[in-house]
Amino acid sequence: MARLLINDLPFHATEGMSLLDAARAAGLDVPSLCHDRRLDAASACRLCEVEVKGQERPLCACATPATEGMEVRTHTPELEAYRRGVLEMLARNYPADAPAQIPEAPFHRLLARYGVEPTGHRDPAKADGTHPYMQVDLSQCIDCYRCVHICAEVQGQFVWKVLERGGRTRVEATGGSLLQSECVSCGACADTCPTGAIVDRSRLELGPAAAWTRTVCPYCGTGCEMQVGVAGDRIVAVKPALDSPVNHGHLCVKGRYGTGFVDAEDRVLHPMVRRDGEWVRVSWDEALDAAVDLLRRVKATHGPEAIGVLGSSRATNEEGFLAQKLARLALGTGNVDCCARVCHAPSAAGLGLALGTGAATNSFADIEKAGSLLVFGANPTENHPIVGTRIKQRALRGVPLVVVDPRRTELARMATVHLALKPGTNMPLLLALAHVIVHEGLEDKAFIEARTVDFEAFAQSLDAWPPERAAEVCGVTADDIRAAARIYATAKPSYMCHGLGVTEHIQGTETVTGLAHLAMLTGNLGVEGGGVNPLRGQNNVQGTAQMGCEPKRMTGYQPMDKALAAHEARWGAKLPGPGLDVLQMVDAARDGHFKALVAIGYDVFLSNPDAAASEAALGNLEGLVVVDLFMNETARAFGTVFLPACSSFEKEGTFMNGDRRVQRVRAAVKPRGEARSDQDILCALGARLGFAEAFTYAGPSEVWDEIRGLWSAVAGISYARLEEGGLQWPCPSEAHPGTAVLHTDAFPVGPRAAFRPQAWNPSSEFPDARWPLQLNTGRSLFHFNAATMTDRTDNALLQPTDRLDVHPDDALAHGLADGDPVKVESRHGTFTMKTHITDQVRPGDLWCTFHSKGIFVNRATGQGRDPVTHTPEYKVTAVTISKV
Repeated sequence: MARLLINDLPFHATEGMSLLDAARAAGLDVPSLCHDRRLDAASACRLCEVEVKGQERPLCACATPATEGMEVRTHTPELEAYRRGVLEMLARNYPADAPAQIPEAPFHRLLARYGVEPTGHRDPAKADGTHPYMQVDLSQCIDCYRCVHICAEVQGQFVWKVLERGGRTRVEATGGSLLQSECVSCGACADTCPTGAIVDRSRLELGPAAAWTRTVCPYCGTGCEMQVGVAGDRIVAVKPALDSPVNHGHLCVKGRYGTGFVDAEDRVLHPMVRRDGEWVRVSWDEALDAAVDLLRRVKATHGPEAIGVLGSSRATNEEGFLAQKLARLALGTGNVDCCARVCHAPSAAGLGLALGTGAATNSFADIEKAGSLLVFGANPTENHPIVGTRIKQRALRGVPLVVVDPRRTELARMATVHLALKPGTNMPLLLALAHVIVHEGLEDKAFIEARTVDFEAFAQSLDAWPPERAAEVCGVTADDIRAAARIYATAKPSYMCHGLGVTEHIQGTETVTGLAHLAMLTGNLGVEGGGVNPLRGQNNVQGTAQMGCEPKRMTGYQPMDKALAAHEARWGAKLPGPGLDVLQMVDAARDGHFKALVAIGYDVFLSNPDAAASEAALGNLEGLVVVDLFMNETARAFGTVFLPACSSFEKEGTFMNGDRRVQRVRAAVKPRGEARSDQDILCALGARLGFAEAFTYAGPSEVWDEIRGLWSAVAGISYARLEEGGLQWPCPSEAHPGTAVLHTDAFPVGPRAAFRPQAWNPSSEFPDARWPLQLNTGRSLFHFNAATMTDRTDNALLQPTDRLDVHPDDALAHGLADGDPVKVESRHGTFTMKTHITDQVRPGDLWCTFHSKGIFVNRATGQGRDPVTHTPEYKVTAVTISKV
């Protein structure tokens, strides 16, 4: 703590504060134009100069640390005259009409404050209106270079460049226009720009926000906090929360711009039932009665085991809890699941088996503390862009990066070692990495001795997988395997993260356990900068599973044998035991044993593999209740009752992100049409099913308090505390600060975690003479899963449709040119898609996204499943292609 005087008033500056920070914290409006708290101090505009006693000349406050004994003056007549002179110089060629267009821009506010009138004109040659989200007019550029710095220092994209020198200096986007550049549309340049040189088009078209609400992004599991700007009950702007520990004042294209779905023209705004094959608008009472009549009839005729509930990973924690409560208490069925089943269920299972907790061991903040980084089967710069940018910035600063991915992704191109393995060969590679570590004596002997058991049997089993054998199986070099192992074992601590390239395989759970073994082997557990960290897919997929939307787990992801009694005591009823997961529900429907489904925010038909099999099974249902914002493919084909839901921008609650952080979700706009929150819908169903008292709550906070009473790990996380910021569980009491790093001293399974010998089980979907190519699927930057939300935004202009990545060698062999439509055929079905010829995929490998419902990629994916979790094998499908 440094004590200083600012304008004769005492001030205590915290460590690391600049004079600009200190002055502003003291309530003094010291002007600046080049400063942004997210950036290194630039000292370019010099408007923030202050006088410091003992210094001959004024100092730039943004670049001067606040130190003990300083005496500072911020607004002397000389300083104010100097500032006015700088502004007059900048305003000389500045468009005279610009301040009136965006009066709240920082530069425009300063012009008004100092009484300076610009006298320039716009230059149409400097305007660029090609981008769907940002308008560029460089005649308003004042050469502060904030766009250049934020694109480099935060996003790491280097789109904006400073060209030439002296009076000819100018800022320009690489590629000519912003749309043609390498821009990823994060909007950081528009967010930081102090003028109107780069501005969100929504600001020009919809006007300024009248009010701002802090909430959490509805897309991936990173959990970025955002400020949502509203005018006239319409979202007109989104900005990142500058003080968020998750996203550090940054957002991606989906978070910043992907809100148009809220007011999409095809949003379902009224309850409906299907009559004579047609959807008919009805009242809420009619729709709820129809849903309850269906559920009661099926329960009476076929038993509760013929009914299932699918919770939504886009819903809040409170709503996920109520979904499983509806299933278990009101319907008497254990058949409850969520989309974690088809993505990261193996992460929860594998980490649970190895370490005792099925969640990330560390925090996103550990990326900045790591000595090296291992990204295994994940593409975070597209699928978790804010995590990806943080990893990218570390790599740019020289931190060793190992990427395991069949494709040459953005991070793979930056990697110290890129292991471009064949899809389906994760286990051989992991075993070879462990082999190198053990055989070269790189293991952490002290950690192994103190914190693990059964190391000897595990080490002996690794003899079967020397790097030369794995290299042949995986299609990489033995030298690269050795190099990657040495980095991970020696450049410690090493932060490991993984994605669906690990989990969506028939050995997903086993592979996650193998990742845990690697961390145990090297002592990268229980320490800052280390850990095993799944990058969770949807905004609340971690939370929905933790809330008990899982057929064998209760609230808190607690095993049923340990938590069932507490739930029965709390709810005053006998509850069912384990039920079916979503894949098993579809199987049971196929076999005629499963008759009714409540699908909440989950397009199960479009999302599940082998669509033909799903279609036949779902067609056997007697009824399907859909709770969603849009008429998704499941509702369109099989729905009988449609209950319109609120988006997360229209309700209160909490989300849980991928590093176990619970954060508040707040309503920014009113519900559209007759839409209701999932909580209101679920409570109405529960009441109609005869459990009114159990489904009566004053609001989401009361639901959360019930969760706290059933799961001790969040007992200390109250709504009151969440108003101050998110908290990471375990947080057992209100005096507890939350837990950033798990397993620092022991594991939930005991003081020691056990190694276990592992083996490789090859997929039956490997290529052969009939099916010579291998299809891999995944997400892209601009869209999200089934594109239910993003396809109703201008992101659809940035990526209009799915494309099939084909290596040039395979394109040549099949006579394909870029953009040619091809039929992709597997043992299970076909789809047609245009080609994108690229060397980012391996020869023999194909890759595509699955966002376009018209293409319906899952018509070709197969029935392979992880034996532990039943997670589908989306990443490996043997196919052939032919030009259409």
